[in-house]
Amino acid sequence: MSIHQVISEIIEEKRASFIRVNDKIWEFCETRYEEFQSADLLCTSLEEEGFQVQRCAGGIETAFVGSYGSGKPVIAILGEFDALPGLSQKAGVAVKEALVKDGNGHGCGHQLLGAGSLAAAVGIRHYMEQNNLKGTVRYYGCPAEEGGGGKAHMVKAGLFSDVDVAFTWHPWDENLSYNAKMLATCQVYFRFKGKSTHASFSPHLGRSALDAVELMNVGTNFLREHIIPEARVHYAITNAGGFAPNVVQSEAEVLYKIRAPKNYQVSEILERISDIAQGAALMTGTQVEIQFDAASADLIPNITLGSLMHNHLSQIGAESYTTEEIEFAKAIQATFSEEERKIISRNKGKVLSDTVNPYSVEPDFIAASTDVGDVSWVVPTGQVYVTSYAFGTQPHSWQLVAQGKSTAAHKGMLLAGKVMACSAIEILQNPEMIEKAKAEHVEWLNGEEYCSLIPADAKPTPITQN
Repeated sequence: MSIHQVISEIIEEKRASFIRVNDKIWEFCETRYEEFQSADLLCTSLEEEGFQVQRCAGGIETAFVGSYGSGKPVIAILGEFDALPGLSQKAGVAVKEALVKDGNGHGCGHQLLGAGSLAAAVGIRHYMEQNNLKGTVRYYGCPAEEGGGGKAHMVKAGLFSDVDVAFTWHPWDENLSYNAKMLATCQVYFRFKGKSTHASFSPHLGRSALDAVELMNVGTNFLREHIIPEARVHYAITNAGGFAPNVVQSEAEVLYKIRAPKNYQVSEILERISDIAQGAALMTGTQVEIQFDAASADLIPNITLGSLMHNHLSQIGAESYTTEEIEFAKAIQATFSEEERKIISRNKGKVLSDTVNPYSVEPDFIAASTDVGDVSWVVPTGQVYVTSYAFGTQPHSWQLVAQGKSTAAHKGMLLAGKVMACSAIEILQNPEMIEKAKAEHVEWLNGEEYCSLIPADAKPTPITQN
């Protein structure tokens, strides 16, 4: 039998177990660095499959590393499992309806990502045993991809120091191995402190922290014209100072997210925005405290690993879908905005992508960020995207949450596991490919060294602690 047939049999035999893991993590819907149930479920699943699991890896409570085998080469499979706040949504319905008011939801499909990577690691482990393959496969349980930079902290802790190559995937609305660059990013809190007073009787005695936040935002909006066009600056007012307009707000806070193609560009923009914050504090007679929150590096592609994954994705082939799966996807698409439906119409009414996109050796550019970038700076990394929801579904939307436990999503998750497993096994059987991937990695870096955007004293922090 071919490697694809063997891996498919191994994963399909355990299909129900992987689906259960996906669905349970979807139900847990835990946000960054609080994924205790999700991490425990994945750790237990790995231990049941004969992996040695290091919990609290790198001193991060919800990070872990599950290992099988020994010696070189060391193959890493990256898994995620964090949800997003405010995206609670019932599964299997094409109408916006929260399960829990203001609750969390898996709006980026990381429950699928974690379970699909588990399928890959288990598939590799059993193939290695059956064929007496030497080497080590590791499942890296990576928390807090959504704004927490979990992998960046894991890299900083040295957890990837002996890894040869890494593979991962992401749920998507098409099937492709992406040769792409992504943006570096960091998140920083700006906390202003002023002085409260009666807003009518003695306004001259007050110093408004909210005024400082608003002036900072205005100044930053003017800055946008004078930064590189590839950069992005987003913000959210996380504390407006209360609900009483007749009290001068003594405290206010804004969270900024800065993106740019390179780490040093993020640092430069952050410095300029920090100056604006100091200026806003001076103008309002307030004080500002600047606190780092999270960061991740830009993504370094690897054509050697990308083309390898594309070949296995093409040979295994895209999934086909039942009438029920297609009808549910159409119902989801019917909820899209007019602008989103135009995307579908331009692609000939695509519903569930059942083909594999061509692979391009010319790197694309995606205006998004991922902490996979930090791993890609220290280890050659390949990534595949697999159809797991209706074409045109936007990430971080209720529609994506609604499809998280669908049978079409399960198919995508298992297909991704098979592609990663087959890619890793080919690497194990052909170690010269590792050297080729590493040589290419050196060329991409072009003499640059990895420099984390995380300050030396920064600690992983849950949303609830900020």
